[in-house]
This record gives sequence, C-alpha cells and structure tokens, in this order.
Amino acid sequence: MTSLASERSWLLDPSVLKLVHQCRRLIHTEFGVKLHLTEEHLEQQLADYARKTRSSQLTRVWETLKERVPQLNIEPEEEDDGLKRNYRGQVIADAPPASAEQDEEGQIDPPRKKKVIYRGQVVG
Repeated sequence: MTSLASERSWLLDPSVLKLVHQCRRLIHTEFGVKLHLTEEHLEQQLADYARKTRSSQLTRVWETLKERVPQLNIEPEEEDDGLKRNYRGQVIADAPPASAEQDEEGQIDPPRKKKVIYRGQVVG
C-alpha cells in the first residue's frame, strides 16, 4: 500500500498547489463544497466537479492543472446520466420500478383512493 504522501507528491510544487487552490475556491463558490487537500479521493472529486461546472474559469484552471500533472487524467466514473436524483448533494431513493407495481397479469393497479374523514363523517 502506498502512502498518501507519495501519491500526492505533485502537490509539493508551488505552482501546481496554486492551481489546486484556485480549483478548490471555484468549486466552493459554485457548489458550496469545501474540498480538503487531505481527502482520500481529491483528484477524483476535482475531476467530477470540473466536469459538472458551468464556469469556464474552473474548466480552464482544471485543464491547466491536468497539463501540469499527467496523473490527473482520470477517466470519468460511469454514471446513469441523471437517472439518480439529488437533493442538496444527497442521492434520494427513487420510486420502486413499474414492475413491482404490476400484478401477475401485467396490469397496473390503479391508485387507491384514500378515505377522508372529517369530524367523524366520511367525506371523500
């Protein structure tokens, strides 16, 4: 197992470190996420946010950083292209697939109407 310090030796170059700080600052401004230099998957997170950004400045700084450090040419992780829904940075569970709502004949059950009771009387 290689140590984190040996994997991150490229961060010791002051000009590269300046570019990383610029990326972190731009990511914090746009996404509200603080990335720390000691995080385990810093390179992957920087690459992910650089792909998601609308900021041309962040894209430009990331491309410059990739030119300076060849180790940062990271292949994107396979995603479902928006099939996972996010709310405030957290992936939320989707509704069960349609096959779970179907019975054996393949017909979908209509949603049941909820009985509404108001002051002891059924109103709907």
